Order: sequence, then structure tokens, then C-alpha cells
Amino acid sequence: MSTTGGNADPLAALGSLPGVAESVESVRKAVDRVYGHRIMRRRSNAITSEAALRGARGSAALSGADWALEEVRRRADFSGDDEARVVGSALRLTAEAGQLLSIWRQSPLRVLARLHLVAAADKGDVVGRPRRDGESVIETPAAAAAGPPLIGLPLPDAAEVEGRLDGLARLVIAGGSAPALVTAAIVHGELLALRPFGSHNGLVARAAERIVLVGSGLDPKSVCPAEVGHGELGRAAYASALEGYVSGTPEGVATWIAHCGRAIELGARESTAVCEALQRGAA
Repeated sequence: MSTTGGNADPLAALGSLPGVAESVESVRKAVDRVYGHRIMRRRSNAITSEAALRGARGSAALSGADWALEEVRRRADFSGDDEARVVGSALRLTAEAGQLLSIWRQSPLRVLARLHLVAAADKGDVVGRPRRDGESVIETPAAAAAGPPLIGLPLPDAAEVEGRLDGLARLVIAGGSAPALVTAAIVHGELLALRPFGSHNGLVARAAERIVLVGSGLDPKSVCPAEVGHGELGRAAYASALEGYVSGTPEGVATWIAHCGRAIELGARESTAVCEALQRGAA
């Protein structure tokens, strides 16, 4: 993604790509349905907590630990094996994201460093800083054991990572009129494309997407977990949509934005179902 040029608000320009306006509107309607549910007026904290749990489960699934929701819910110790550590990382990131909203717009790079620190707490001196040339990248040991990497695209070198992260940070700090979906999708896509850290890049990218969606005001109570949708849409669709983003073509970028929009809609649908269950007294 180019972040240079004469356009004062390059992210806003992406809103005119084919199909993006429709995705933005569809996401807004899905989010409004959750917030308009009568249960949200009385038990929004319960919906937020459940969305956090389900979102963490979905993100962990994409990073090598596809656990049943009830297994995530019942566990108290996430240090036992590689998969358990992935789930623990996802849960910690979900909790941490809510504490970083006020910092994101002033210092997104600081937030990304903190997210990586939280996700990869046992990785020694490579934690919380962008990788250097020659350093390897692995999402998680659990993901590596499961088969080929989810993101098999060429790895940008350290200089490109530094330049593009700086450009992304400047766009976030500058703000603008781009819809929340567009900004969240670009932040997510750039981090996946760059894989700036030695590990846990997918987990960090999805946590950053959550921060944008909440901080933008689209989902202020964090009840529409896009991670649920990304997990439901599956690894193949996720990787394919990202390839479109990395291609840089208008069609490819629009496809990635639409994919992220669909993930948010599925997350909203999940929380709507939780509201319905609470209303029936079944959960």
C-alpha cells in the first residue's frame, strides 16, 4: 500500500473502490442490529465479555489453536503446550486492546510494540521490536506444526517494513474521513503483509483491527468481534483475500476490504445470537 502522494486522505479514496461503499453500509446495518437489541440496554457488559472470549478463540484458530469455545472457557492455565500458549496470547491481546485505545491515535507504533510484547511474552530480546534482516518469522510454534504458513507471501525486508510502518502510523495519527471498515482493513492488511515482528503477527494484526473498530466509534462496546468472522470464513479465504490486498490492484484491495467487512458482519451476527440466547434465558 502506498502512503505517499498528493491525496490528503488516501484512505478515504479507497471508499470509492467498487463494492466498498456497499460493504461499509452492510457492516453498519449489522452493527446497528446488535446495538439495537433490547438485551444490549440491560446486559451490554455480558455481551462484551462473551464477544471478547469468542473473538480470542477465532483469532487463535487462525494462528494454530482451533479449540472449541467451551474448552477456551473452562481453561484457567494456558501455559501447558504450544496450542494453549496461542490461546493465552489471544486472550491477553483481547484484554489489552481495550487498554490501548487512547494511545493508538497518538502513537500507533507504540501500541503495536505493546501488543507484540503481550502476545509473545516468552520470546526474549526479540519481543516488542520490528524484526531485522536475517531474522526468521514464525506465527506460532502451533501454527508451524499444523502445516504450511497461513501467509506464504514474500517477506518484505527490514527497510521496507520500517518505511511502511512509519507511513501507516502517519495515516492513523492524521485521521481523516475514511470509514472505520476501510481503516481497520488497511491496518490489518498492512500488518499481515509486512509481518513486522518475528512472531505472532496475525494475532497482533487482528488485535489492531479490533482497536480501530472500537476506537472509531463503529463498535464502541466491542461487541462485534471480527476475529469470529475471520475464523469462520476460514484460512483459505483469509489468505486469498490478503493476496488481493498485496497485489495493490483496485480489485484486490476492494476484495480485502469486503472480506474484512464480511468478518465484522459475522461477528455481529454471533453477538446477536448471544443476545437472543440471553433473552430466552438459555445463556
